[in-house]
Amino acid sequence: MKAIVYYDYGSPDVLKCEEIAKPTAGDDEVLIEVRAASVNPVDWHFIRGTPYILRTMTGLRKPKDKRLGVDVAGQVEALGRNVTQFKPGDEVFGSCRPKSLGADNSTALKSWAD
Repeated sequence: MKAIVYYDYGSPDVLKCEEIAKPTAGDDEVLIEVRAASVNPVDWHFIRGTPYILRTMTGLRKPKDKRLGVDVAGQVEALGRNVTQFKPGDEVFGSCRPKSLGADNSTALKSWAD
């Protein structure tokens, strides 16, 4: 799958569109086929690596997690075995908690149908 990634902190020039391995849903996670994503201030801080205290969680010299993005909208593609609130095909939107902040990359989502 294609993703916007970064390997160094800096300006938006450090962003690259690359082919990466498709993730799988962990036991408590939802895999979403992304239809829309946005850029917000959190992403800007991750790209810049500022404030510098943030780097204690995201990587001192280089980012630990090369993927960006927090806001997402799309369709549930796969579920972890402990997920009961959603089913494949549900249309959802929400915010992902980045792994580099100590979370498990799980997603807080709400179905459009709700």
